Amino acid sequence: MRALKLTVIGGTGLIGSQVVQKLTAAGHEAVPASPSTGVDLITGEGLDQALAGADVVVNVANSPTFDEASLDFFRTSMTNLLAAGERAGVRHQVILSIVGVDQVPQLDYYRAKTLQEELLRQGPTPYSIVRATQFFEFMNAVLSWTSDDTTVRLPGTRLQPMAAADVVDAVVDVSTGTPLQGIRNVAGPDVFALDDLGRLTLAAQHDDRTVVTDDAAGMFAVATGDVLIAGPDAHLAPTHYQDWIHAAR
Repeated sequence: MRALKLTVIGGTGLIGSQVVQKLTAAGHEAVPASPSTGVDLITGEGLDQALAGADVVVNVANSPTFDEASLDFFRTSMTNLLAAGERAGVRHQVILSIVGVDQVPQLDYYRAKTLQEELLRQGPTPYSIVRATQFFEFMNAVLSWTSDDTTVRLPGTRLQPMAAADVVDAVVDVSTGTPLQGIRNVAGPDVFALDDLGRLTLAAQHDDRTVVTDDAAGMFAVATGDVLIAGPDAHLAPTHYQDWIHAAR
């Protein structure tokens, strides 16, 4: 396989920085692009320079907010990126999205990511969408949204979370392959109810707060049934949450 030049939008963040490292280790030229490297997705400043000579654009940039403003962020950034990619002759545009993203329109952020996917599909360039489940790394943030000194309130929403490192592997694999012209779903190997996952997390961290099941608590409360579970076509990642959290400690 020949070496590719890939521009990684959001290439200094949790996922992006690891994508850059993995691509570089595999012999590709990976260029991180983010505000800290002089690239502004909203104004378009620095985009043409960042995409010069790129074969592939890997977009793992995230909206600064999860509210209604995220719609404008993804609309503007995706539109600018597609236009800059076309000017640069990019042959493959890849984005990282979320399993079940189009099934939870009650969440502004999920509607915004669905819009981003639609713009990519309608765009001028062959594309791939990698839909991942929730990251293990975000579990502490999820616990913090609805907690106090003694209790954590969590819904029984079913999740199939995965390690960020496994998300990175999926993004690298798709980005260096032939455009999918569609979606690849990736997920962790195990399904949990979020309240049970909370209990498991607190126990592993020797945190003696109690998890109270509250089906109205937090942003995942609106995700009902199995909308956040990967289907039978999903690629399952190898890392189990129990192994990861004990290693993380």
